[in-house]
Amino acid sequence: MSQPNDSSHVILPGATLGVMGGGQLGRMFVHAAQSMGYRTAVLDADAASPAGLVSHEHIRTSYLDEAGLTDLACVSAAITTEFENVPAAALDKLAEARPVAPAGSAVAVCQDRAREKAHFVGCGVACAPHALIETPAQLAAVTDELLPGILKTARMGYDGKGQVRVKTREELAAAWGQLQQVPCVLEKMLPLAYEVSVIVARGRDGQVVHFPLQQNLHRDGILAVTQVPAPNVTEAVSQQAYESAHQIATSLDYVGVLCVEFFVLQDGRIVANEMAPRPHNSGHHTIDACDVSQFELQVRAMTGLPLVEPVLHSPCVMLNLLGDLWFPLVAGEPSLVQREPDWAAVLALSGTHLHLYGKTEARVGRKMGHLTVTGATADAAHATAIKAAAILGIEAF
Repeated sequence: MSQPNDSSHVILPGATLGVMGGGQLGRMFVHAAQSMGYRTAVLDADAASPAGLVSHEHIRTSYLDEAGLTDLACVSAAITTEFENVPAAALDKLAEARPVAPAGSAVAVCQDRAREKAHFVGCGVACAPHALIETPAQLAAVTDELLPGILKTARMGYDGKGQVRVKTREELAAAWGQLQQVPCVLEKMLPLAYEVSVIVARGRDGQVVHFPLQQNLHRDGILAVTQVPAPNVTEAVSQQAYESAHQIATSLDYVGVLCVEFFVLQDGRIVANEMAPRPHNSGHHTIDACDVSQFELQVRAMTGLPLVEPVLHSPCVMLNLLGDLWFPLVAGEPSLVQREPDWAAVLALSGTHLHLYGKTEARVGRKMGHLTVTGATADAAHATAIKAAAILGIEAF
């Protein structure tokens, strides 16, 4: 295997691009890369992984399998990741042979909430007051000012997993025990007005571009709705979010697509919540509503192709489609009988774009797809999205 290419090298269509992880983000990356003329290779142990099913090559091993990593490096000209919890050590190993974007060092920061918070503070981006809890002594030292708060596992948490809300010191101690006393971060609960995210792409040459700010609604810790343009956002909030996301990406020496989520507080202040070293659920609308998608920018960044500032050509609303929709509520409880949502009725609405991820089994809480609704105006997109939500059984917003 040859050594990694230098920063001036461009990997042109026809080459094979590798991706660690075979979920829906990998699937959409594969679609984008293939549409640009690249071959693709996916490393994922699941024989039925959404990305593996549509890729030219599927290496069915675990992320740390040495033979699998060698095979991926052999067939790929460059490699990326679609999942934030791919071991950073695996990315470092791949980087010995091929360009890897983002680098294992950047992913390692995003994988650990304590390191992530420290990075935000270190590059001058405000985040919620917090404390690291790894020992009983640190638990005892938590100040009352951090309560009520949310206790979050430092690693392996996403979509609301590994999080417990606590109001008192007694609840905090019980929650840490509930989480098996693994390293955690306690974050002070702040008076939230709404949530936004910024998706940036940064090239090997340091160029950074970003998509328009996205306003997000979460339910039970999982993204439910994204609206672009963000309906409640001021120009000042937008600019601060863009500048903060650019600073975070630059300070990580990041290459690839990065999402930074922010809380906008009731007093107008903005604080960073967390970041994801990959394309993001809140950016799925870019496939249908922008002139370049987050996945195409992922391809461009890792191959050294020019980055372009994305343009939103259609106001839009993105609805996350969870497995719950396959099990409609009966007397307040999910039905035991699975049924397919009424896609025909949804697609009869003008401006609807359905994306299903090829998952073989619907489960409550599982991301099965998304629906992007575009319109001539933000109000028109919202009105159609409300109709689609009613058909699907999604709570109005």
